[in-house]
Amino acid sequence: MATLLYRLGRGAFRWRWLVVVLWIGVLAGVGTGASRAHLGSDSGLAMPGTESQQASDLMKSRFGGASGGGAVAQLVFVAPNGQQVTATADKVAIERIVAEVAAGPQVASAATPFQAGTVSKDASTAYAPVTYKVTANNLTDASKNALEHAVAEGKAAGLSVEVGGNAMTKTPAAGGATEVVGIAAATLILLVTFGALAAAGLPLLVALLSVGIGSAGILAVGSTFGLSETTTALATMLGLAVGIDYAVFIVSRYREERANGREPREAAGLAAGTAGSSVLFAGLTVVIGLAGLSVVGVPMLTKMGLAAAATVVVTVLVALTLVPALLGFWPNAVLSRRVRKGRSAAHTAGHHAVADAAGNASGAKLNGGARWAKWVLRRPVPVLLLTVLGLGVIALPATGLHLGSQDNGTLSTSNTERRAYDDLAKAFGPGFNGALTIVVDAKGTTDSKAAVTSIEHAISATPGVVSVSAPRFNAAGDTAVFSAIPSTGPSDTKTVDLVHAIRAERAQIDAASGATYAVTGATALDIDSAAKVQHALPLYLAVVVGLAFVLLLFVFRSVLVPLKAALGFILSVLAALGAVVAVFQWGWLANLLGVHQTGPIMTLMPIFMVGIIFGLAMDYEVFIATRIREAYVHGDAPRAAIVSGFRASARVVVAAALIMTAVFSGFIGADNALIKMIGFGMAAAVLFDAFVVRMALVPATLALLGKAAWWMPRWLDRVLPRVDVEGEALSRRSVSGEVAGTDNAAAADDDTADDADEPEPERDVQPAAV
Repeated sequence: MATLLYRLGRGAFRWRWLVVVLWIGVLAGVGTGASRAHLGSDSGLAMPGTESQQASDLMKSRFGGASGGGAVAQLVFVAPNGQQVTATADKVAIERIVAEVAAGPQVASAATPFQAGTVSKDASTAYAPVTYKVTANNLTDASKNALEHAVAEGKAAGLSVEVGGNAMTKTPAAGGATEVVGIAAATLILLVTFGALAAAGLPLLVALLSVGIGSAGILAVGSTFGLSETTTALATMLGLAVGIDYAVFIVSRYREERANGREPREAAGLAAGTAGSSVLFAGLTVVIGLAGLSVVGVPMLTKMGLAAAATVVVTVLVALTLVPALLGFWPNAVLSRRVRKGRSAAHTAGHHAVADAAGNASGAKLNGGARWAKWVLRRPVPVLLLTVLGLGVIALPATGLHLGSQDNGTLSTSNTERRAYDDLAKAFGPGFNGALTIVVDAKGTTDSKAAVTSIEHAISATPGVVSVSAPRFNAAGDTAVFSAIPSTGPSDTKTVDLVHAIRAERAQIDAASGATYAVTGATALDIDSAAKVQHALPLYLAVVVGLAFVLLLFVFRSVLVPLKAALGFILSVLAALGAVVAVFQWGWLANLLGVHQTGPIMTLMPIFMVGIIFGLAMDYEVFIATRIREAYVHGDAPRAAIVSGFRASARVVVAAALIMTAVFSGFIGADNALIKMIGFGMAAAVLFDAFVVRMALVPATLALLGKAAWWMPRWLDRVLPRVDVEGEALSRRSVSGEVAGTDNAAAADDDTADDADEPEPERDVQPAAV
């Protein structure tokens, strides 16, 4: 593997113009496709196999187009204090306003509160239901303007008017200004890390190209596969983070090889063969974590995971080819100013002067990473216990995780949807916004109306049900739908108990009526979704952890190192989930992060976050552990190998983790609740995993294990294919065209003919340390 990527890196360096043109062509191609396509609309959270989904499907099949599916608006009218909406003047105004809305474009139906029976008991509040022929994201400005005009007209008549539902919902921004701040922070980190503008700009350029291709590709196929803006935002988030990180690792290794005296093209090849191998396998772990989401059985989750995985694949390919190509254009520009000055002296002083100028002399010289590793090695047991206990405490809130959806009640009060939500809850009770939909299948009964009435009366008598609506029959008269209003809000645990209670008494009610019913609606779907995700999580973890364990066996040829990596991941993800619950469910630091209302954690968020965290956790494990193993297989003692590995990787891993944290934090400013939660959770997870697990728990554990950390049964060692991630094969080959002090790209091109030949065997070359 290392030799193959070595040749790929040298080839990309040599044929740099071709590589750049090819990637620009790919971007232009998918960009053209994206410009001619339309992004698919959110098809909703379908949960195949659940009762709520089956009931929803039955309703659609029996009622046809009348079952809905279009945008919904609720014109909520509130009379001034002490007055009633049934007063003559207010009633006339409401009827006129609703009639004007009903005549508007794209409206399927609209009924006055007095026709629909949607007036509160005290007559202080009423609402007019409006349905549209198209989904919310397909509503025209004219349709929305008609609603806004209705609000203005109602206020002119002395009423308070708000618009509930989803008709006025704006398309959520992915991250807004905070996303730009995150990218700016990443740029600053790169400048501090590399000390060169070109070295900082190259990873950003690679990441932006990767995200551009990935996002354009999603847009191009969005309408075909039903990919929404949420999918694009998540792919962008992940593509930016891993794109920058993967380029950083290759550029860092290139700088190291240059400081060790390699000529530019050779350094690019070695960087691709060593750091590029780590990037390839790190990318594979991310893809496994994301593609593995398909085992959950949720179509929306599968689409999001596969789209993000495709973006990561593109990012890996871009990093392995475009980074060496761009280094070919500016072989010295990515070096720090101090190193470039040192290279002038290197013409007379030799390779070691170059290494000294970079501050990367191997052996006894210790940098911050090596000093930190030595500090941990002196006290491995306390460090191990402190990290485990600390992450355990942070993870405690996760025991109270409550899954659900965040509706209009979680929006800021500056939104009309939130104000309408509050008005309805105040007038009709907290359960009004979480109404349950009862679908009665009376097909085959002799008297369908009597059967539906029997079920309606039985459910209305269930403790916790405030009221039920009049049933609505389909054209065939064999199916009916009515609503049951709970006494508690949609996110209340008592509402969950009520749904279970209604379902538990089904056998008795069905026997008495001769028909059967099922419970659906947004609240029931949330409950079923949470149960499905919780049941699927163990299977998902088993699949992705199992596959990644096998992959890491190939990489490290060790049993305990992959096992340690998996256990560290579990600690990271539990701590991140605990932090998410503390903020979004309990309300800690909620105002600071722009969380307007606490509530349940969105159903898909934990499992999707687990998939991403798993991949990123394995990223850091691969980057750090491969450098430790590289030192170990080249003769270092176990504890010395840890120090050597941290000397070579700690600084760039810290920079990569800070970059990822900055990028993910930028999405905390998103309007989309799912994106906001994942952005915060990912930022927290990266901090926990990189700085606590990989930088503290890993060296402490390896120190305690000693040589046993790299143990593998002989029979397993013979069976597993050998994957040379550390570049051991490269160290046994001659580095062709090695010339110290090659200062420009022209000099690197002089060996065009010779460079095409494979390196000849020579002495072992020990890997340089950062």
